[in-house]
Amino acid sequence: EYLKSTGVADTAYFAPEAEFFVFDGIRYISTPNEASFSIESNEAWWSSNEAGSKGGQIQPKRGYFPTSPTDTLQELRNKFMLAMIEAGVPMDLHHHEVATAGQSEMSMTFTTLTRMADDLLLYKYIIKNVARQNGKTVTFMPKPIFGDNGSGMHVHSSLWKGKTNVFFDEKGYAGLSQTAKYYIGGLLKHAPALLALTSPTTNSYRRLVPGYEAPVNIAYSQRNRSAICRIPANKSSKAKRVEFRAPDATNNPYLAFSAVLMAGLDGILNKIDPGDPQDRDLYELPAEEKKLIKQVPSSLGEVLDALEADHDFLLQGGVFTPDLLEEYIKYKRVHEVDAVRLRPTPHEYVLYFDA
Repeated sequence: EYLKSTGVADTAYFAPEAEFFVFDGIRYISTPNEASFSIESNEAWWSSNEAGSKGGQIQPKRGYFPTSPTDTLQELRNKFMLAMIEAGVPMDLHHHEVATAGQSEMSMTFTTLTRMADDLLLYKYIIKNVARQNGKTVTFMPKPIFGDNGSGMHVHSSLWKGKTNVFFDEKGYAGLSQTAKYYIGGLLKHAPALLALTSPTTNSYRRLVPGYEAPVNIAYSQRNRSAICRIPANKSSKAKRVEFRAPDATNNPYLAFSAVLMAGLDGILNKIDPGDPQDRDLYELPAEEKKLIKQVPSSLGEVLDALEADHDFLLQGGVFTPDLLEEYIKYKRVHEVDAVRLRPTPHEYVLYFDA
């Protein structure tokens, strides 16, 4: 209703790409005297010397679109897809992702914001249950494995007025209209605060680091995967959209999608200029130039501070309320930030036990 009241558009369409890992087993413990986790994956490179290994394990960062038998999960993903379709959720495709140990992705067909949030909850529920029925276990943790790509949930969005995609202008950069550029301006301006709702766990910030195709630069680009906003290459007016690459599937999609929309609308209504696109390889920029590009925050604590300082854009039209945001921030600080901060980790024993 707030979207319609602005006069910008009638409908917001969303399409997330929620990645996940499929493991053969998982063990973990966190007590005052013991902390560890152990991942079991026949597909992972560390299993190549295990009894019964058939070889062909996937090396770190080498898992994108392998064929069978290297891709051991094709039939299981088919079962995921069929179960989703049977539940009434239109699906587009599935494939193995970049990381080892069964990293996968399935794409849902775009739909309206609330319906997509509903579909995403079904997506996670169905995948976890079908995996368990087939002797596997699934996690949507952003970074369960050190030294390999993490799992994100790139969120694609577009705004429509009637049958017209207001993001499209064939003469604009990457086919974007000025409205779309202002939308991006809002996403970039509010990115640190947005991340508190779209990347809402301490583990999220182990994923958002350089070197693993994660978006670490608060910038936009048609082709640069290290930019937080990307414009997928497509000449079709119907397919023109903005991809916000920071989120992961640990978020509450009703909050996350709404926050993305509100940030974008704030950009449109206040004509926030996103600046120039960054189409160069941002990893290869000289240090002096890198300093000019803002980086995503490095911890959950930082983004909660950002949300506390920058949330007026979320309150417009009563979409979010001050009480909701206050309680959300308080809960996250006490039950997640402090809970992780106060506990020693196994690697600290590696580093410091003999100090």
